[in-house]
Amino acid sequence: MGKLLIVGSIAFDEIETPFGKTGKILGGAATFIGLAASQFRIESGIVSVVGEDLPKEYLDLLAERDIDISGVDIVKGGKTFYWKGRYHNDLNSRDTLITELNTLGEFNPIVPNHFKDADVVMLGNLHPNIQLSVMDQMDKRPKLTILDTMNFWMNNTWDELMKVIERIDVITINDEEARQLTEEYSLVKAAAKIQEMGPKYVVIKKGEHGALLFHKEHIFFAPALPLEEVFDPTGAGDTFAGGLAGYLTEARNVSFESLKNGIIQGSNLASFCVEKFGTERMLNLEKSEVNHRLIQFKDLVQFNIELT
Repeated sequence: MGKLLIVGSIAFDEIETPFGKTGKILGGAATFIGLAASQFRIESGIVSVVGEDLPKEYLDLLAERDIDISGVDIVKGGKTFYWKGRYHNDLNSRDTLITELNTLGEFNPIVPNHFKDADVVMLGNLHPNIQLSVMDQMDKRPKLTILDTMNFWMNNTWDELMKVIERIDVITINDEEARQLTEEYSLVKAAAKIQEMGPKYVVIKKGEHGALLFHKEHIFFAPALPLEEVFDPTGAGDTFAGGLAGYLTEARNVSFESLKNGIIQGSNLASFCVEKFGTERMLNLEKSEVNHRLIQFKDLVQFNIELT
Protein backbone atom coordinates (compact mmCIF):
# COMPACT_ATOMS: atom_id res chain seq x y z
CA MET A 1 0.00 0.00 0.00
CA GLY A 2 1.38 3.39 -0.98
CA LYS A 3 2.21 5.91 1.72
CA LEU A 4 1.34 9.64 1.52
CA LEU A 5 2.66 12.34 3.85
CA ILE A 6 0.58 15.53 3.96
CA VAL A 7 1.97 18.79 5.34
CA GLY A 8 -0.40 21.69 5.88
CA SER A 9 -2.74 23.57 8.15
CA ILE A 10 -5.64 22.31 10.23
CA ALA A 11 -7.69 25.40 10.91
CA PHE A 12 -10.85 27.16 11.90
CA ASP A 13 -12.59 28.75 8.91
CA GLU A 14 -15.44 31.24 9.08
CA ILE A 15 -17.08 31.74 5.70
CA GLU A 16 -19.61 34.08 4.16
CA THR A 17 -20.96 33.59 0.63
CA PRO A 18 -24.07 34.88 -1.18
CA PHE A 19 -25.78 31.66 -0.01
CA GLY A 20 -25.18 32.05 3.71
CA LYS A 21 -22.50 32.15 6.37
CA THR A 22 -21.00 29.90 9.00
CA GLY A 23 -19.51 30.24 12.43
CA LYS A 24 -16.10 28.69 13.07
CA ILE A 25 -15.91 25.37 11.25
CA LEU A 26 -13.19 22.84 10.47
CA GLY A 27 -10.90 23.87 7.61
CA GLY A 28 -7.27 24.10 6.61
CA ALA A 29 -5.25 22.80 3.67
CA ALA A 30 -4.20 19.53 5.32
CA THR A 31 -7.80 18.79 6.29
CA PHE A 32 -9.13 19.08 2.74
CA ILE A 33 -6.10 17.29 1.25
CA GLY A 34 -6.46 14.46 3.75
CA LEU A 35 -10.19 14.01 3.23
CA ALA A 36 -9.76 13.89 -0.55
CA ALA A 37 -6.84 11.46 -0.34
CA SER A 38 -8.83 9.19 2.00
CA GLN A 39 -10.95 8.20 -1.02
CA PHE A 40 -8.02 6.05 -2.20
CA ARG A 41 -6.52 2.80 -0.89
CA ILE A 42 -3.43 4.31 0.69
CA GLU A 43 -1.78 4.95 4.03
CA SER A 44 -1.79 8.68 4.79
CA GLY A 45 -0.61 10.90 7.61
CA ILE A 46 -0.75 14.62 8.41
CA VAL A 47 1.97 16.85 9.84
CA SER A 48 0.39 19.99 11.28
CA VAL A 49 -0.14 22.05 14.44
CA VAL A 50 -3.27 23.09 16.34
CA GLY A 51 -4.15 24.65 19.67
CA GLU A 52 -6.03 23.17 22.58
CA ASP A 53 -9.11 25.05 21.38
CA LEU A 54 -9.60 22.65 18.45
CA PRO A 55 -12.38 20.21 19.41
CA LYS A 56 -11.14 16.64 19.75
CA GLU A 57 -13.94 15.44 17.50
CA TYR A 58 -12.39 17.35 14.58
CA LEU A 59 -9.21 15.26 14.80
CA ASP A 60 -11.33 12.17 15.38
CA LEU A 61 -13.07 12.82 12.05
CA LEU A 62 -9.70 12.50 10.33
CA ALA A 63 -8.62 9.46 12.31
CA GLU A 64 -11.91 7.71 11.52
CA ARG A 65 -10.96 7.94 7.84
CA ASP A 66 -7.66 6.16 8.52
CA ILE A 67 -5.63 9.36 8.37
CA ASP A 68 -2.69 9.13 10.77
CA ILE A 69 -2.69 12.19 13.06
CA SER A 70 0.35 11.31 15.17
CA GLY A 71 2.21 14.14 13.40
CA VAL A 72 -0.32 16.75 14.53
CA ASP A 73 1.18 18.83 17.36
CA ILE A 74 -1.39 20.03 19.92
CA VAL A 75 0.09 23.07 21.63
CA LYS A 76 -0.95 23.34 25.26
CA GLY A 77 -2.71 26.65 25.84
CA GLY A 78 -2.34 27.52 22.15
CA LYS A 79 -4.93 28.71 19.65
CA THR A 80 -5.58 27.17 16.25
CA PHE A 81 -5.03 29.02 12.97
CA TYR A 82 -8.16 31.02 12.11
CA TRP A 83 -9.29 32.50 8.79
CA LYS A 84 -12.45 34.46 8.03
CA GLY A 85 -13.44 35.45 4.52
CA ARG A 86 -16.30 36.79 2.43
CA TYR A 87 -16.90 35.70 -1.17
CA HIS A 88 -18.28 38.02 -3.83
CA ASN A 89 -21.34 37.15 -5.90
CA ASP A 90 -19.34 35.41 -8.62
CA LEU A 91 -17.56 33.23 -5.99
CA ASN A 92 -14.30 33.72 -7.93
CA SER A 93 -13.06 36.56 -5.71
CA ARG A 94 -13.07 37.00 -1.98
CA ASP A 95 -12.04 39.35 0.78
CA THR A 96 -9.99 38.09 3.70
CA LEU A 97 -11.52 39.66 6.82
CA ILE A 98 -9.41 38.04 9.55
CA THR A 99 -6.24 35.94 9.56
CA GLU A 100 -4.80 34.75 12.88
CA LEU A 101 -1.75 32.50 12.50
CA ASN A 102 -1.70 31.59 16.21
CA THR A 103 0.19 28.28 16.68
CA LEU A 104 0.94 28.10 12.95
CA GLY A 105 3.14 31.19 13.31
CA GLU A 106 5.84 29.23 15.14
CA PHE A 107 5.22 25.80 13.68
CA ASN A 108 8.20 23.43 13.83
CA PRO A 109 7.11 20.35 11.86
CA ILE A 110 8.15 16.93 13.12
CA VAL A 111 7.70 14.04 10.69
CA PRO A 112 6.80 10.78 12.51
CA ASN A 113 9.43 8.08 11.99
CA HIS A 114 6.94 5.77 10.27
CA PHE A 115 6.29 8.40 7.59
CA LYS A 116 9.90 9.33 6.83
CA ASP A 117 9.85 6.76 4.01
CA ALA A 118 6.63 8.05 2.40
CA ASP A 119 6.28 7.38 -1.33
CA VAL A 120 4.60 10.73 -1.97
CA VAL A 121 4.92 14.00 -0.05
CA MET A 122 2.20 16.62 -0.49
CA LEU A 123 3.46 20.02 0.63
CA GLY A 124 0.36 22.09 1.35
CA ASN A 125 0.30 25.87 1.19
CA LEU A 126 2.63 26.93 4.04
CA HIS A 127 5.79 28.95 4.63
CA PRO A 128 8.57 27.53 2.40
CA ASN A 129 10.85 27.04 5.42
CA ILE A 130 8.32 24.60 6.87
CA GLN A 131 8.22 22.75 3.56
CA LEU A 132 12.04 22.63 3.41
CA SER A 133 12.21 21.30 6.98
CA VAL A 134 9.88 18.43 6.11
CA MET A 135 11.86 17.51 3.00
CA ASP A 136 15.08 17.51 5.02
CA GLN A 137 13.57 15.06 7.54
CA MET A 138 12.80 12.35 4.98
CA ASP A 139 15.01 9.24 5.11
CA LYS A 140 15.13 9.09 1.33
CA ARG A 141 13.89 11.15 -1.60
CA PRO A 142 10.20 10.34 -2.12
CA LYS A 143 9.08 8.97 -5.47
CA LEU A 144 7.08 12.16 -5.87
CA THR A 145 6.98 15.52 -4.09
CA ILE A 146 4.06 17.82 -4.86
CA LEU A 147 4.02 21.51 -3.94
CA ASP A 148 1.05 23.81 -3.56
CA THR A 149 1.95 27.45 -3.03
CA MET A 150 0.55 30.94 -3.62
CA ASN A 151 1.40 34.54 -4.44
CA PHE A 152 1.83 35.52 -0.77
CA TRP A 153 5.00 33.41 -0.57
CA MET A 154 6.19 34.77 -3.91
CA ASN A 155 5.82 38.30 -2.54
CA ASN A 156 7.39 37.70 0.86
CA THR A 157 9.69 34.63 0.79
CA TRP A 158 10.99 34.46 -2.77
CA ASP A 159 14.46 33.02 -2.01
CA GLU A 160 13.12 30.31 0.28
CA LEU A 161 10.36 29.42 -2.19
CA MET A 162 12.91 29.00 -4.99
CA LYS A 163 14.82 26.51 -2.82
CA VAL A 164 11.63 24.47 -2.45
CA ILE A 165 10.74 24.66 -6.15
CA GLU A 166 14.21 23.36 -7.09
CA ARG A 167 13.55 20.14 -5.16
CA ILE A 168 9.99 19.20 -6.07
CA ASP A 169 8.52 17.13 -8.91
CA VAL A 170 5.04 18.67 -9.32
CA ILE A 171 3.83 22.20 -8.65
CA THR A 172 0.17 23.22 -8.50
CA ILE A 173 -0.61 26.94 -8.76
CA ASN A 174 -3.31 29.05 -10.35
CA ASP A 175 -2.93 30.98 -13.60
CA GLU A 176 -2.35 34.34 -11.90
CA GLU A 177 0.41 32.84 -9.73
CA ALA A 178 2.06 31.14 -12.73
CA ARG A 179 2.24 34.49 -14.48
CA GLN A 180 3.65 36.21 -11.40
CA LEU A 181 6.24 33.47 -10.86
CA THR A 182 7.57 33.73 -14.41
CA GLU A 183 6.56 37.20 -15.64
CA GLU A 184 5.07 35.47 -18.69
CA TYR A 185 1.46 36.06 -19.75
CA SER A 186 1.29 32.95 -21.95
CA LEU A 187 0.66 29.95 -19.72
CA VAL A 188 2.54 27.74 -22.16
CA LYS A 189 5.65 29.92 -21.81
CA ALA A 190 5.10 30.19 -18.06
CA ALA A 191 4.94 26.42 -17.66
CA ALA A 192 8.14 25.98 -19.68
CA LYS A 193 9.95 28.49 -17.44
CA ILE A 194 8.70 26.79 -14.28
CA GLN A 195 9.99 23.43 -15.51
CA GLU A 196 13.40 25.03 -15.92
CA MET A 197 13.23 25.94 -12.20
CA GLY A 198 13.03 22.27 -11.19
CA PRO A 199 9.54 20.67 -11.37
CA LYS A 200 9.02 18.00 -14.02
CA TYR A 201 5.27 18.60 -14.08
CA VAL A 202 3.37 21.88 -13.84
CA VAL A 203 -0.33 21.96 -12.97
CA ILE A 204 -2.01 25.33 -13.53
CA LYS A 205 -5.44 25.61 -11.91
CA LYS A 206 -8.07 27.79 -13.55
CA GLY A 207 -10.90 27.41 -11.04
CA GLU A 208 -14.26 26.86 -12.67
CA HIS A 209 -12.44 26.67 -16.03
CA GLY A 210 -10.51 23.50 -15.21
CA ALA A 211 -6.79 22.78 -15.01
CA LEU A 212 -3.80 22.45 -17.33
CA LEU A 213 -0.97 19.90 -17.05
CA PHE A 214 2.41 20.54 -18.67
CA HIS A 215 5.36 18.15 -19.04
CA LYS A 216 8.08 18.89 -21.58
CA GLU A 217 6.23 19.32 -24.89
CA HIS A 218 3.07 17.61 -23.66
CA ILE A 219 -0.07 19.50 -22.58
CA PHE A 220 -3.31 18.14 -21.13
CA PHE A 221 -6.47 20.03 -20.21
CA ALA A 222 -9.01 18.81 -17.65
CA PRO A 223 -12.33 20.66 -17.53
CA ALA A 224 -14.25 21.50 -14.40
CA LEU A 225 -17.60 19.74 -14.24
CA PRO A 226 -20.50 22.19 -14.72
CA LEU A 227 -22.49 22.18 -11.48
CA GLU A 228 -26.04 23.22 -10.68
CA GLU A 229 -25.08 24.60 -7.28
CA VAL A 230 -21.87 26.01 -5.81
CA PHE A 231 -22.10 27.07 -2.18
CA ASP A 232 -18.51 27.50 -1.01
CA PRO A 233 -15.25 27.27 -3.01
CA THR A 234 -13.11 27.23 0.16
CA GLY A 235 -10.91 24.15 0.09
CA ALA A 236 -11.58 23.28 -3.55
CA GLY A 237 -7.93 23.78 -4.55
CA ASP A 238 -6.69 21.69 -1.63
CA THR A 239 -9.25 19.00 -2.40
CA PHE A 240 -8.00 18.98 -5.99
CA ALA A 241 -4.41 18.55 -4.73
CA GLY A 242 -5.49 15.81 -2.32
CA GLY A 243 -7.23 13.89 -5.09
CA LEU A 244 -4.16 14.19 -7.30
CA ALA A 245 -1.78 13.09 -4.52
CA GLY A 246 -4.04 10.30 -3.31
CA TYR A 247 -4.49 8.83 -6.78
CA LEU A 248 -0.77 8.95 -7.58
CA THR A 249 0.06 7.32 -4.24
CA GLU A 250 -2.36 4.48 -4.94
CA ALA A 251 -1.27 4.11 -8.57
CA ARG A 252 2.44 3.89 -7.65
CA ASN A 253 3.16 5.18 -11.13
CA VAL A 254 4.63 8.55 -12.04
CA SER A 255 4.14 9.39 -15.71
CA PHE A 256 2.36 11.96 -17.83
CA GLU A 257 -0.53 9.52 -18.35
CA SER A 258 -0.80 8.90 -14.62
CA LEU A 259 -0.75 12.63 -13.89
CA LYS A 260 -3.57 13.10 -16.42
CA ASN A 261 -5.71 10.61 -14.53
CA GLY A 262 -4.74 12.22 -11.24
CA ILE A 263 -5.90 15.64 -12.40
CA ILE A 264 -9.28 14.21 -13.40
CA GLN A 265 -9.54 12.53 -9.99
CA GLY A 266 -8.68 15.82 -8.27
CA SER A 267 -11.16 17.81 -10.35
CA ASN A 268 -13.83 15.22 -9.65
CA LEU A 269 -13.41 15.44 -5.87
CA ALA A 270 -13.20 19.23 -5.93
CA SER A 271 -16.58 19.31 -7.65
CA PHE A 272 -18.10 17.73 -4.52
CA CYS A 273 -16.25 19.99 -2.08
CA VAL A 274 -17.94 23.17 -3.36
CA GLU A 275 -21.47 21.82 -2.95
CA LYS A 276 -21.62 22.48 0.81
CA PHE A 277 -19.94 24.75 3.33
CA GLY A 278 -16.50 23.75 4.58
CA THR A 279 -15.80 20.03 4.85
CA GLU A 280 -19.44 18.94 5.12
CA ARG A 281 -19.70 17.40 1.67
CA MET A 282 -16.33 15.65 1.84
CA LEU A 283 -17.17 14.13 5.21
CA ASN A 284 -20.32 12.54 3.79
CA LEU A 285 -19.02 11.53 0.38
CA GLU A 286 -19.67 7.96 -0.76
CA LYS A 287 -17.43 6.04 -3.15
CA SER A 288 -20.42 5.30 -5.39
CA GLU A 289 -20.97 9.05 -5.86
CA VAL A 290 -17.32 9.54 -6.76
CA ASN A 291 -17.42 6.78 -9.36
CA HIS A 292 -20.69 8.01 -10.86
CA ARG A 293 -19.30 11.51 -11.32
CA LEU A 294 -16.09 10.14 -12.85
CA ILE A 295 -18.28 8.67 -15.59
CA GLN A 296 -19.79 12.13 -16.09
CA PHE A 297 -16.28 13.54 -16.48
CA LYS A 298 -15.49 10.87 -19.06
CA ASP A 299 -18.65 11.66 -21.01
CA LEU A 300 -17.83 15.37 -20.85
CA VAL A 301 -14.51 15.06 -22.64
CA GLN A 302 -14.87 11.93 -24.77
CA PHE A 303 -15.57 12.21 -28.48
CA ASN A 304 -14.94 10.43 -31.76
CA ILE A 305 -13.49 12.10 -34.83
CA GLU A 306 -12.82 10.97 -38.37
CA LEU A 307 -10.18 12.86 -40.31
CA THR A 308 -10.36 12.88 -44.09
